[in-house]
Amino acid sequence: MKQGNLNIRCTEDYAVLYWDKPAAAPSGAEYTVSLNGEAIGRTDRTHFTIEGLSYGSAFRVDVVSGSYCIGSATLQFGREKRRIDITAAPYFCKGDGHILNTDNLQRAINDCGADDILYVPAGDFLTGALRLHSDLEIYLAKGAVLQGTTNIHDYSPRIPSRFEGTEMRCYSSLLNAGDMNHKTGPNCRNIIIRGRGTICGGGQELARKIIEDERARIKIFLDDNRELVESCENSDTIPGRVRPRLINLSNCENVWISGITLKNGPSWNVHMIYCDDIQTDHCTFVSEGVWNGDGWDPDSSTNCTLFASEFSTGDDAVAIKSGKNPEGNEINRPCAHIRVFDCRSDCGHGICIGSEMSGGVEDVQIWDCDLANSLSGIEIKATPKRGGYVRGVTVRDCITPRVMLHSVPYNDDGVPAGAPPKLEHCFFERLTLTAEVLDHDRSRHDAAPIEIAGFDKPGYEVEDIVFKDITITKPSVALPLGLCKGVTLSNLACVKE
Repeated sequence: MKQGNLNIRCTEDYAVLYWDKPAAAPSGAEYTVSLNGEAIGRTDRTHFTIEGLSYGSAFRVDVVSGSYCIGSATLQFGREKRRIDITAAPYFCKGDGHILNTDNLQRAINDCGADDILYVPAGDFLTGALRLHSDLEIYLAKGAVLQGTTNIHDYSPRIPSRFEGTEMRCYSSLLNAGDMNHKTGPNCRNIIIRGRGTICGGGQELARKIIEDERARIKIFLDDNRELVESCENSDTIPGRVRPRLINLSNCENVWISGITLKNGPSWNVHMIYCDDIQTDHCTFVSEGVWNGDGWDPDSSTNCTLFASEFSTGDDAVAIKSGKNPEGNEINRPCAHIRVFDCRSDCGHGICIGSEMSGGVEDVQIWDCDLANSLSGIEIKATPKRGGYVRGVTVRDCITPRVMLHSVPYNDDGVPAGAPPKLEHCFFERLTLTAEVLDHDRSRHDAAPIEIAGFDKPGYEVEDIVFKDITITKPSVALPLGLCKGVTLSNLACVKE
């Protein structure tokens, strides 16, 4: 819920608030949070967590920085909810890591109403695909694990989904909410998944089983389309597109994921398709070693916010998408109003926009992120076929190996759009660029701290890009800039660490 400049989400005894970093705020600005006029804490982050207060209580909350008021709002905790323990009667789920709990878990989810909370205690609860519904809250206690199986049949039926920008039927994910339809708005609302537990998928083992099964199923198609197969990243690309995610949100609205570990989806971990108002905070994403193991992927979705989270991913920590040519151009649903802040990367590719961005991407704000341990850092990427646009990206107060705005050659199968993409109007301020990337094998090597390479057609150069107050921690580096115009470099300093 947004009140003025403050965004607040709360349940019966737990609240998280956040605010956009003011444009004039210096690096390291501090904020004071007060309840009913009494200061309860200070932070140099643009978010704050409140817990342990009485059920149903209400407070006036104020956030100030120095003499500047960030915002004021009413904080209303919810009433105490009835707890549905999945291990109690009539569900009797077993957390021994061996007994399959899918049917009993699904029954508990179906029985959980708006005044209830589904409680998952400590234990390893083995399960296949589960279906969520509107007005649902799930709490995973410390030590609780929803563990996805590695059995393909536990993820049937295939459901309408979207992978790498193309609508198709994919296996059901471990958790599924909403029904995908690009012509309509939300059809599933008001879901909370929080706590201190873990949601863990079948990982690379499940991925390999699905790929090999699908390869055999579509063998004739693959044999008859050798040129298409050879244009893909590798021979697993086409059969791998039917893999499920860890959490799939389609046409959802008002979803809050907080405090949990999200681990080892067989492809992307949290995927939001045609969604609005999705918040993810204080989570840990783990998928190192999983091919296409993205962390958090808003796809033709709006008002999606991610913060205070850690990433060890096998691919992009964050990948902002909006479809692939020509379908993405025709559906024409942009990804917009995305906020990513106070996130850390232990390994993976970093924060990326694209390469599937044919429906357009705009208004992306990134601040206070540490991506030093990543391969790509901050990357805006597209292929010449994509069409669409990326514009209005602002990145401030981050440490990252590099910033790239460029054309890439991979994932380029399919019919081209009528014109190349347009990458423009991006602002980068107070960044520390290490010019040293962390590769998949965790080796480090040097890389250009800034790379710009647009499209070889007049009018489709990368345009209107500003770098201001940039520190490069290498004494001597090259900045490859090509097929671009209106690029401003202001107060760049190369310093030795």
